[in-house]
Amino acid sequence: METRKSPDLKKSHRSANHPAMKKNRHSRPAASVDIDASKLVPIRFEYSHPTALSVCVAGCFNHWNPQARALTRDGGGHWHQELSLPPGTYQYRLVVDGEWIPDPAARESVPNPFGGRNSVLKVATSPQAAHLDAAENQPLRSSPN
Repeated sequence: METRKSPDLKKSHRSANHPAMKKNRHSRPAASVDIDASKLVPIRFEYSHPTALSVCVAGCFNHWNPQARALTRDGGGHWHQELSLPPGTYQYRLVVDGEWIPDPAARESVPNPFGGRNSVLKVATSPQAAHLDAAENQPLRSSPN
């Protein structure tokens, strides 16, 4: 009697898509419940995709749980979500129809331990600090002579 081995099924490596992103030791932990509400800064996440059925944001601020922050569809493929965070630097990713992707609108990104990239969100302590940070990241323009 001949025994046949079943075909070797390779596990798909879903490094960038794996919900275990919460184990990234380089990201800031989620804000504790003891945060002073007066120090929270309103943040708006936006994303556009004409055929997306669901868009969520997962990051160190929500323990990398995409179900915790689903974006709302505005129509025409535009999505948004508003939340308030204490000042600091946060890593996050968008989850579009189950696929983990970096935010294409993010100014910065960093490598993550799963071979992908996390987007970086810097929450300033004040609108003035945010304006200064934005000005520092603008390219210099030369004036015409």
